[in-house]
Amino acid sequence: MFDNLLFQGASELLKDDIVSGRLPGAVLFCGPESSGKLTAALETARVLSCSGSPRGKWTCSCSSCLRHKALVSPNLMLLGPRDCSLEIQAAQKAFVSSVSLNDKHINATRYLFLRSVRKLQNRFNPALWQDSDKLNKIAVITGELDERMEEIDAGRELPELKKVEENVQKIVELCQKLEGDFMYDSVPILQIRNLSAWARIGAASGTKVIIIERAERMLEGVRNALLKILEEPPVNTLFILTAARRNAVMPTILSRLRPYSFSSRSAEEEKEIIDRVFHDGMVFMPSNGGSVIQHYLEGFLPVRPETVEKRASDFFDQIFEGKIPDIPDLVKNCGKFEPRVLLKIFLTAMEEKSRKFFESASGTQKAMVVSTALRDVWLNISTYNQSVQSALEELLCVLAREGRR
Repeated sequence: MFDNLLFQGASELLKDDIVSGRLPGAVLFCGPESSGKLTAALETARVLSCSGSPRGKWTCSCSSCLRHKALVSPNLMLLGPRDCSLEIQAAQKAFVSSVSLNDKHINATRYLFLRSVRKLQNRFNPALWQDSDKLNKIAVITGELDERMEEIDAGRELPELKKVEENVQKIVELCQKLEGDFMYDSVPILQIRNLSAWARIGAASGTKVIIIERAERMLEGVRNALLKILEEPPVNTLFILTAARRNAVMPTILSRLRPYSFSSRSAEEEKEIIDRVFHDGMVFMPSNGGSVIQHYLEGFLPVRPETVEKRASDFFDQIFEGKIPDIPDLVKNCGKFEPRVLLKIFLTAMEEKSRKFFESASGTQKAMVVSTALRDVWLNISTYNQSVQSALEELLCVLAREGRR
């Protein structure tokens, strides 16, 4: 039980509460990025529906465990924003490498790749997107994903290497389109309403588990809708919310959750996790002392984060020096900001640059204008599908006006 959750004390607490029957109907997993919160949530869902004996072993072959390990269980609902593309690409590399070498990790890396894709795909469950005007467009992509993933599904004989590479690359491209075009920055209220209806339909067997990632990003209306469900939770259903910080969750929701804290792991522990999960022993430590796992995944970006940060710094300085930056060139050299995590890196670096304005009382207002403008850029792109170039042109106009004051 929780064999795949490495170097986290929370695993023992969860195990004790499950075995003793003390696990409540709603919990919060809180802790930093790359600390295993989603892994723990998915494993909790598997264990609660396991029909094997002894209960919850990772090697259990009961039908429920097999579906949960493949992330195709009808008892699982997964929602909330997440940058999935880098993990998918890391899993792609591990899988294709194992196939090319015909080594002992083929089945493990195949599972890894399929699970990484389904961590994204499950957020587009038709039950969640019912009555959304985007459902038909999403269904086209997820339908093709299903067809292509069936060709490499566990238990099937794999085709020759070239066909595996072509199929896997197409799956990655479909995932990037799904995430880039339809991933939300916070859970839509429609999904909470649809979730409520789904949760109240009893499970044929086992326990229904609803995982909501990055709960701290939920807007007020969404939080209130979720609170109504938590006040009268459906029977035989577990809610697992995740958040970076416990105090970032609305107090009225927090009061209905039992928190489990996840801590940062050491660099050596994270290095071992990468080796065991992705079978990659060539891992370099980040020079800034940050997360080794995050640094490893960022290696799959088409543009290095340091390059994007430098571009953001130059963009900021040019505007406040009265110059006009070349936005088309900026977009091109930042990989068109695809995947979208590149845009987050760019906007975060801009936000950091604006902090210098807080050094004076007169600059505080300017810093607030910058912060608001940066949030608008993200909102307009992620929610209203504005092009990156157009959004940055509007940002340029706003900041240029502020720079002339």
